[in-house]
Amino acid sequence: MASGHAEHPGNPALVTAEDVTKDLLGKHAGTSNNFWRVASVFGILLILGIIGFVMRLSDGVSDTAVWGYYAAMFAFILTTAQSAPMVAIAPRIAKAHWRRPISRVAELWTVVGLFNLLLFIPMLWILPPLSDGRRSLWFYFDGGDVPSYSPHIWSTLAILGLVVIGVALLWMSALPDFAMVRDHAPDGWKKRWATRLARGWIGSSAQWNMQKHRLGILGAFYFMMLIFVHFLISVDFLITLVPGWVDSLFPITHAANGLQAGVATVLLTIWALYKFGGYKDYIAFDQIWGLGKLLFALSLLWFWFWFSSFNIFWYGGKPEEQAIIELLMSGPYRWAFFGVFFFNFLFPMWTMMWNPLRRSTWGPPIIAASVLIGTFLDRIRLYVSAYSIDGIGNPAINKHVVVEIPETIYPSLADIFIMLGALGGMVFIFLMATRLIPIVNIWEQRELKLYEIHKTFHRTVVKVLGKPD
Repeated sequence: MASGHAEHPGNPALVTAEDVTKDLLGKHAGTSNNFWRVASVFGILLILGIIGFVMRLSDGVSDTAVWGYYAAMFAFILTTAQSAPMVAIAPRIAKAHWRRPISRVAELWTVVGLFNLLLFIPMLWILPPLSDGRRSLWFYFDGGDVPSYSPHIWSTLAILGLVVIGVALLWMSALPDFAMVRDHAPDGWKKRWATRLARGWIGSSAQWNMQKHRLGILGAFYFMMLIFVHFLISVDFLITLVPGWVDSLFPITHAANGLQAGVATVLLTIWALYKFGGYKDYIAFDQIWGLGKLLFALSLLWFWFWFSSFNIFWYGGKPEEQAIIELLMSGPYRWAFFGVFFFNFLFPMWTMMWNPLRRSTWGPPIIAASVLIGTFLDRIRLYVSAYSIDGIGNPAINKHVVVEIPETIYPSLADIFIMLGALGGMVFIFLMATRLIPIVNIWEQRELKLYEIHKTFHRTVVKVLGKPD
């Protein structure tokens, strides 16, 4: 199928909305052998992860130390894939045009939330209930027994709500595209599924108004629920497992790390589409540069959050605070901390100051890869160390200070399989979702044609964009 952009390579003003529709539907319908090779590789990694989980399950759930890497991978997916949709939500609220080609990429990562919801189930088995007498943020003033389901039920409802809102956001955004696939695709499974998912969409004014307002509402709720989930996970499944760790800033730090890693996830994804996916007519310098600037700002914010918490521990100087510094930064996991500090802050800060790298299509993706490596090490540093504390859930242990710093826990074969499986599962599910939903938002690309004109300026043609509303 001919590309609409290729038909008028010298004059983008002649590219019509119908050309864009034809081109993007053609790209969505076609699947290369390379795509299935890549999907097969990540599918094999997912199978290895399942094998690793079965191996780990044979050890039982009473010893939390052996589940540290599993918890770290659950948190990594929450911090990356489930935080990525904010790249679509925030610029859409700001009515930015540059994000149009990449908003669907960000929204598609919500599907991975279904995978992470399954990974969360064993986390409930590992975490002792509050009735066992462990530390917690939750308080009960009626003098009765602490419910055995707390805080498990609250975290489950929160994560379930985040996943449902995310999938609803993706479906609402893709409604017009489902209708286009329904109306233009040949008979087959894609047409049948698109017909069901389009839900009678005909593009009336009432339907467009409904979609616009519901996208705004769902985006706002997704943001609020994302912050709430980060709060619950960072408190109930991390901070309260370490005696003496009192940091009121850490829950929002956990969420801010998610924004940084979410931008990095989307940036690396759109670079792959730009380089290998055949979407250079839509994803170009503006999108990569725009996300690169966001990533640079969030990398500086990473240092601010870390230093604000570190100051309290360092200048407080109490035994429990010194124990936290040794456990998380200067002790058994210092190798991970130094890696996090380099990949999440030093490398992005110093490289993004270099103008040729910052204003390129290859520089920001390198920074994004650095941030994802740093985030991966950070989740290992935090969760593996926390789950290695002896006596979690035992009311007899000292709840105010870590008496003995545990040794470094290095990954076993089962842990390596679990880490590979989690990473493979993320990408595999994302790739499979692109077979059902166009990876570039067709209706937003068509809408862009209503806001743009091309004018001759001296010896070139420039694009002039209007603001919606």
